[in-house]
Amino acid sequence: MMTAFIFSALGGYLLGSVPFGLVLTRIAGLGDIRKIGSGNIGATNVLRTGRKDLALLTVLLDAFKAGIAALVAKHLVTNEAMIFCEYLTSVNTVAALIAGTAAVIGHNFPVWLRFKGGKGVASAFGFILVLSPAVAGLALLTWLVVAFVTRYSSLSAITAAAMVPFYAFFLSSPVYTVFYTAIALLVLLRHHANIARLIKGEESKISFKKKK
Repeated sequence: MMTAFIFSALGGYLLGSVPFGLVLTRIAGLGDIRKIGSGNIGATNVLRTGRKDLALLTVLLDAFKAGIAALVAKHLVTNEAMIFCEYLTSVNTVAALIAGTAAVIGHNFPVWLRFKGGKGVASAFGFILVLSPAVAGLALLTWLVVAFVTRYSSLSAITAAAMVPFYAFFLSSPVYTVFYTAIALLVLLRHHANIARLIKGEESKISFKKKK
């Protein structure tokens, strides 16, 4: 059982460490994405290159890698009952949660980029979407509402992440809530600079108008 958990964590981390934003922009001949905008490798910074297609593809791939890590672990690990947090669950469920969480951690701290990665929003969403669609759907709805009202992408992500543990508490089992809470805290910590800019009123807003 412990071997399954270790391999789930290792496999998830390595898959999550793949910096798709950086890879796609370099293939497209746009140079090093880390040298423009926020210096982040996520989709938001990829969008600053003016390539909406690459930004969309980055979102999908970043979300896909964490979700697929969870799915692979869930289907490869033996489905045996175990006790976790005083509740009966299964080994493959815990393995999936470990693999998905490790993938999000890998995206945030990729070994290939000296542990300097993205903020994990897309990866966290894809991971939760695969295992708890209802929780992910409410998180997405939260993001959309906050984005429409405030036009702050970072505030939308922060609010959605903060609400995930509450959604999971009512819609998922306790074991899911534990892992989702850890992921939400990581996303919040990765947005510490954004939080500081929001407090100072210096954070940039989303523009819904087409540039001339």
